[in-house]
This record gives sequence, C-alpha cells and structure tokens, in this order.
Amino acid sequence: MGKASRRRRQGADHAAAGVAPTKAPPAPFVARPFQGLPQETEWVAMREILPAATAGVRFADGRAPDGAPAEVTVATVLPLAWPALHRADGTVFVGTQSGSVSGDASRDLAMSLLAAVAAEQGTPVVSTPAATADTPRLQELLDASAPFEVTVHDGFDFWVGDSELDEEGQASLERANESVIPTVRLEAAASAYWCRIGERTHLRLVLPEDEDVATNALARLHAAGDSGLGDATRLLGAFRACGLLVPVWDLDPKKSAEEYEGPLSTFTTRYAEALASHDPLTPDERRARSGLLSRQVTLR
Repeated sequence: MGKASRRRRQGADHAAAGVAPTKAPPAPFVARPFQGLPQETEWVAMREILPAATAGVRFADGRAPDGAPAEVTVATVLPLAWPALHRADGTVFVGTQSGSVSGDASRDLAMSLLAAVAAEQGTPVVSTPAATADTPRLQELLDASAPFEVTVHDGFDFWVGDSELDEEGQASLERANESVIPTVRLEAAASAYWCRIGERTHLRLVLPEDEDVATNALARLHAAGDSGLGDATRLLGAFRACGLLVPVWDLDPKKSAEEYEGPLSTFTTRYAEALASHDPLTPDERRARSGLLSRQVTLR
C-alpha cells in the first residue's frame, strides 16, 4: 500500500473512531517541478517567459476523472488570472502562470487541472487551496508519450472560442491583449524565443541542463568571447526558472527574429562543445562564471 493510500485509510479509521484525521503535510519543495514531463523546457517557458501560448495535454490511461475531455488545453494566462476554466463548450483550460504556489509547481497545476475537470461547464476555477503532499503531480496524471507542442499567440483571443465573455471578462481580454509582448519561436534550438520589449529585442533560451552545468558552459563561452549571437548582440545574463537556466541576449533591434536562426544554430554548436569539456575552469572562466552568477535572477 502506498503512502497516499495509507494516509487515506488512517483518515477513515480516525473518522470512524471520532478522531480528527491528520492533516496532510504541505507539498515538498521540488527544484525542477517539470522534470520527467515531455519537453520540460517548454513547460518552463509556458510557466515563466511566454506571454500568450497554449499546448494540449492528455490524461494517462486510467488517470482521467469521470467526465474529463480527451484533451486539456494548458495556457499561460486565463481571464482575470483564473487558475483554470471549464468552458461552456466543455473545453478545459489550465493557466500555468496563476493559482496557488507551493513548493512544487507540478502539484499546483495538477490541482488546478482536477478542479477544472470537476467544475460545471461554463464555470471558472477562481482559486485553489495550496497543494499538499497528497496532491498528485502532473507526472502522475498526464500521458508522457504525448508531445507537448506549444503554440505562441499574438493575443489572448483563444480565451473566447465559440462563446462570448461577459463585460468583465471582455475588459480583461482587451487589457491583456494590449500588454502582450510580441514573441516569436525560433527553430534553431528548442525553447528559444525572440521578443520585442519597447524599442529593444531579446532572445530567451531555456537550457535543458542543470543550472550549474549550464552556467559553467556559458562561462567558458563568455571568457572566450563566444557567448554572443553576432554583431550588435551581447549576453545580458540569465534567469533561474524551475531549476533550469534561461540566458537572455540583447539583439540588434533592426533585425527580425528569422535573421537570428543562423547565429543561434552556430551558438548551440559552441555551447554543446563547452558542455562536453570536463577540464577545470580557468581563472578567466571562473571570473566569467562569477559575473554570470551575480547577474542571475530567480523567477518566483
């Protein structure tokens, strides 16, 4: 019998004896909450850096609650920052950038997913309790054989579908569309996204390696003067997000996203070579690493 089953049995025994059941402990901290899911880097991008995007997921065999649709849509943001939504047409949406925040984003989103499936059609999930150690994780609920294919949108019109929002929801949609940062997926590397913020353009790349390993590889490149993406570009630093590293480059604002496919492809080759090196960092590389660490920011 698993731990969760034992806790449920203990709770039933306590209830029969007139004793209050033991409260489940809080969800334990997980440094890489999406590890083990297909396209971990895309889950991190959806959670942390993409403004408007969606992807479809399916329940694993035997894990779908009664009445669950064949596919659920995972989105970055939903109207009024709802954690989830069961639309009137039966479609279920889960927002990755809202909802309860425990020590495990996978459990938080799993809780929102189950709440949305259980909700009546046409009903949003406006809040969820904090996940506990008993809450299943996405890795337990979802079909790991199904690809996680992210679609980037120009706005949040996917909220509406065939139905109409009420006045409050429509106002939220308009405000959200006005705030969307133009974003383009690049094909030269997985989870690479070009974006324009005001007059400046940037590239954000979610690296799949552990943070320390990725930082060392970037430090080797930076010390050698090979961390850029061509003329008029520079590596600004990196975010730490869900246990992965997300380097950010400042780009030439006069160039389009497509013009960086070639430079990004060349960078990925240099990065792979730096990853393969097992030599101790040189003094210059250690200084470069210290500089990168001093500019790192942890998201959430």
